[in-house]
Amino acid sequence: MADPAEPVPVEPFRAILERIPYCRFLGITVVADDGNGLLSKLCFSERIVGNAALPAVHGGVIGAFLETAAIIEVMHRVPGAVLPKPIDITIAYLRSAGPLDTFARAIVTKHGRRVTNFRVEAWQESPERPVATAQGHFLVLPDERDGG
Repeated sequence: MADPAEPVPVEPFRAILERIPYCRFLGITVVADDGNGLLSKLCFSERIVGNAALPAVHGGVIGAFLETAAIIEVMHRVPGAVLPKPIDITIAYLRSAGPLDTFARAIVTKHGRRVTNFRVEAWQESPERPVATAQGHFLVLPDERDGG
């Protein structure tokens, strides 16, 4: 597994997300790595609003953002693996996500030979006030093309 204390360039992860039409549509990108993990960003736009009366970001968009942030972190921490496949994900919606940019940071809590456990938190104004959290497991296999 990659060293969690070493910041890495985020450009390769941005390039991956840029090639995924759904991530482009939602406005998901990677903005930084401060040594504590990759910081992902969901840029606010009117098209991701689920409740116009508040307005609040659609819960499905928040869920997709959490899953994407976790996938990107796993790809960072487990080099040479193919794209992680979700086994299970549990999402807790804690408060409405208003018309602001949303940030997320995932943590790989355990990486085994085939299964990786993660948790991820999303927030808007402060990491101490998360709008949603998720935890789950991914199937992570080595890329056979790389001899792994």
